[in-house]
Amino acid sequence: MKLPENLREKLKIPLGKLIPEEQTTKENIQKEIPLDSFVITVGDRTTEKMMNFGIIPCLQIVDGQEKRVTREPPTSSKINTNLTCENPAAEITSDAINVIKKAFESTTPVRILVNGEEDLLVLPVCLYAPENAIIMYGQPNEGLVVVHVNTEIRNKTKSLLELMD
Repeated sequence: MKLPENLREKLKIPLGKLIPEEQTTKENIQKEIPLDSFVITVGDRTTEKMMNFGIIPCLQIVDGQEKRVTREPPTSSKINTNLTCENPAAEITSDAINVIKKAFESTTPVRILVNGEEDLLVLPVCLYAPENAIIMYGQPNEGLVVVHVNTEIRNKTKSLLELMD
């Protein structure tokens, strides 16, 4: 599925609560994560930030890039399952969707290393994540978005995915 031009602006609107960059402290983030939540991070910087706070995401989706600049993916000795997928920029591939589904059946913590770009994978993650999962991703130059997965979010992301070719 490719991202059509007319959907780009719509996807700049956070899917959840935006915590401004200067307020993304461990304390503020922990307030958003109910006990025993299935925590998911999408993005290298977001994943690294959570691990630095001592929060080990159950699912981490990274691509070794930050704002289109190559970087080392966050390091962690705690990964139980490593998966990879192909996902070019401005697309969501069936390979990526299948790997995301597989991740939810794997031993956590799981890391998906994306060859390409992971940004849009927030959408299928919202669709396939367990009920009451918490998804975190970066909003460029603004802060951290925290999404509480529920029926409303699933319906919203399903509608967005249906608008892609």
